[in-house]
Amino acid sequence: MEILSSSDQNVQRAAAALADGLLVAFPTETVYGLGADAFNVHALAKVFEAKNRPHFDPLIIHIAEHDALSRIADTASLDRAAGERLSILSRQLWPGPLTLILPKRPQIPALATSGLATVAVRFPSHPVAQKLIRLSTGAIAAPSANPFGYLSPTRAEHVKAQLGQKVDFILDGGRAAVGVESTVLDISHGQPRLLRPGGTPRETIEALIGPVEFSFAQAVNEAPLSPGQLESHYAPRTPLVLCRRGELASLPAAATEGRLYFSPSTNHSEAAGHGTRVLSQTGNLAEAAANLFDMLHELDSLGLRVIRAEEAPLSGLGVAINDRLRRAAGHTTPAL
Repeated sequence: MEILSSSDQNVQRAAAALADGLLVAFPTETVYGLGADAFNVHALAKVFEAKNRPHFDPLIIHIAEHDALSRIADTASLDRAAGERLSILSRQLWPGPLTLILPKRPQIPALATSGLATVAVRFPSHPVAQKLIRLSTGAIAAPSANPFGYLSPTRAEHVKAQLGQKVDFILDGGRAAVGVESTVLDISHGQPRLLRPGGTPRETIEALIGPVEFSFAQAVNEAPLSPGQLESHYAPRTPLVLCRRGELASLPAAATEGRLYFSPSTNHSEAAGHGTRVLSQTGNLAEAAANLFDMLHELDSLGLRVIRAEEAPLSGLGVAINDRLRRAAGHTTPAL
């Protein structure tokens, strides 16, 4: 495993490694991804092995050109309404933290889609990710660069600490700006369905295409259509307990517990210390989302008995923050 700076020469080196079937962790605006050539079955198998990821959980294919979508998704099979939604969303929200579920093209290996007839596609906005994708085959399959079920990485050092020698190269592009994974929207047929809240708030999507259904939790025995639908996910190794807004500050603090507040509270100043973090000093949802995994990684490294976390407001990026916290605590996010 080698950590590389994001110089042009190193990005070219990483792209060549992808072409050779190796694994490259790379920065996106959401979290770091564990990338493999989307058309190479053997490389895809390495991703599942490195993460200890079950094969029923599909990967997201990352592109860096709008024209590349036709190689990944069978957009011609969409009905008129779905085609219009795709046009609007890809034009307005790509590049960005939005993943779209679409009918797949046959050249995408079944391993990347967990045997589904659909494929998850995203166009990241991070310049290093875009450069890497363009210099490779134009399509990189990449889940988050962490062991399956654990905290997502927002820094190169998180990837190194969690995956180590299981990844060949790590491109260091600095801290991820958004800090939570992409929103996943299924527009493959019928009414659009929000499968995972993320970096693009549902309000932004609905302002463009109208109401969407919410399907954050999968049915029993149903294969997930998207990453992040399992009940327990995004979890630190330290047990996490989720508290309602205002509840955490009223609980007596213990030296062996960590606390993660959404915003400052006059009631918790006396408890603030080594094991206390505040997601946003101003109550800003974008700042809180960017800090979420970073602060959870910090708390998880302190050898605490438990981490108690406070919910965020249930609007905008707060929906994604609460989804990650609920799954980290082992609770499925309820439909909204």
